[in-house]
Amino acid sequence: MSKIKLKSGDKVRVIAGDHMGTEGEIVSLLRDKNKAIVSGVNLVKRHTKPNAQNPQGGIVEKEAPIAISNLSLLTADGKTTRVGYRMEEGKKVRVARKTNEAI
Repeated sequence: MSKIKLKSGDKVRVIAGDHMGTEGEIVSLLRDKNKAIVSGVNLVKRHTKPNAQNPQGGIVEKEAPIAISNLSLLTADGKTTRVGYRMEEGKKVRVARKTNEAI
């Protein structure tokens, strides 16, 4: 299992698969499965039975997890970059590899 360098709230672009080129924000990470849920990406239709929250039931669209390897972090100017680390004032800081600036 590899180290996940992305965090919840990061803006990412899908770089491989059916949703290639789509951008969104990471809602949550599934660290044990090496996957992330990204808003607006990999939407699936789920047929639900009527329940207390949804008395009507029906078809609900929701985001499905997508592999971390298919995601790339976006910089402020909208370009993809890899993530590195460096020490600044005694703290470990995430750094965009292309621009070499702290994230």
